[in-house]
Amino acid sequence: MPQHPVLTQISGANREREMIPRTLLWGMFALAMSTLALATFSVVTKRPHVGVPIAGTVVAERDLILEGVDAQAVVVRDIDGTVLLDLPHGGFITVIQSGMERARRVAQVPGNPPMRVVRYDNGRLVAEDPATGWSAELYAFGQDNKAAFERLLTDKK
Repeated sequence: MPQHPVLTQISGANREREMIPRTLLWGMFALAMSTLALATFSVVTKRPHVGVPIAGTVVAERDLILEGVDAQAVVVRDIDGTVLLDLPHGGFITVIQSGMERARRVAQVPGNPPMRVVRYDNGRLVAEDPATGWSAELYAFGQDNKAAFERLLTDKK
């Protein structure tokens, strides 16, 4: 079977030019080695972590059960089983429930144990999953999303 004329012209030298340029490969290698060197330096010199939330004292907390119904719907229950919210479009609450569910699936946590919403004295609002150690800093997602969980923390039905 005859080959296409252009394909027959591609020799080993020409084909090498079509691959990733050597300078780019060296640049990628240098970036990887620099990253490894920085991380090693940080560990060896015991540098304090940057960007880690400042620890605070718990001001308020509430245990809740988040049940994902489907991709959008979520039911929020008190630990005694009382339905606090039944949201067909749960928005950010559904996002947090999905993230927590994923962490539980990876950790092979059976059932649906309660999660905790915690407000600290330094303004942090955190969704914590005691079963897996997973947490989400809710204040980092904007005021509207933070407000959804603040209502759950303050509303006692």
